[in-house]
Amino acid sequence: MVMRRSLVALMVVMLLSSCSRQPQKIVLEGLAQGSYYAVTYFDGQGRNFQREIDSIFHAVDLSVNLWVDSSVICKVNRNEKVELDAIFIDNFNIAQEAARLSGGYFDPTVSPLVSAWGFSAKNGDSITPALIDSLKLFVDYRKVRIEDGKIVKENPNMKLDFNAVAQGYTSDLIAAFLEQQGVMNYLVDTGGEIMARGGKPDGKPWVVGIEKPAANWDSERAVQVRVALRDKGLVTSGSTRKYVERDGKRYSHCIDPTTGYPVEHNVLSATVMADNATWADALASICMVMGMERSLDLINSLAGVEAYYIFVNEKNELETFATEGFLILDQ
Repeated sequence: MVMRRSLVALMVVMLLSSCSRQPQKIVLEGLAQGSYYAVTYFDGQGRNFQREIDSIFHAVDLSVNLWVDSSVICKVNRNEKVELDAIFIDNFNIAQEAARLSGGYFDPTVSPLVSAWGFSAKNGDSITPALIDSLKLFVDYRKVRIEDGKIVKENPNMKLDFNAVAQGYTSDLIAAFLEQQGVMNYLVDTGGEIMARGGKPDGKPWVVGIEKPAANWDSERAVQVRVALRDKGLVTSGSTRKYVERDGKRYSHCIDPTTGYPVEHNVLSATVMADNATWADALASICMVMGMERSLDLINSLAGVEAYYIFVNEKNELETFATEGFLILDQ
């Protein structure tokens, strides 16, 4: 009887000890997908998921990374026989839905134009109106589909590009993995494509910064505003760091598939908050191509989606605009 009471007492002590254990903050950082990543989470068991997260990056690279020659998407673009995996199919379906939603301002078949302007492994072509017109024949999301587990193109010269959703999708994959492990308070940042769940142990939300437009690609980074984030994805798309220069003129990396040319409107960056990082990623790209006035109509029609724009007004001054539900901590 004494032994049994001692055992029960020991079990109660262990239970109370485990319940009172403070969650440990884990920060994992590194380089992936041509950029940085930072994964922060709180775990009562103090587990380090570096190996598993590295595996997620590797799986995404082997599927949809245009810079990995053996990836599924590169093989599809070369018209080789290849089995489509779940990651490729997910990105394809999301990109197609974004294309339909935007009326073609977002188009996953824009790759030939991206290459011609020099935003890929190529250095770019000599741009002429005739070249743009010829490449636009290969850009139309309605002319490519998945059929019986294979990509079917109406023109074999069509090439796919999921760069406007793949990093946000990666953040969501990592977030889903953490939740499968019982981690419900985390911030996943894959090259600026952010997914947040829960908050900090003291109940405060995650706080992230939106970058101030830069003068050049290598300018020192500065924060424009800070945003409280909880259970949302947040992605910024901008033109001030991603551009090419041709004949003394700077061209944005945001290519308008409907014209074949980089956008030239007054929006410098668009930040979108959505239920996940994948859709925040796609919508931020759509905002940058459509411009503020047209994209606002789309943003306002979507439940749970908010946006923040930084643009240049008629006086050539920086100005900002946020939708009603985009809560900024400071100005």
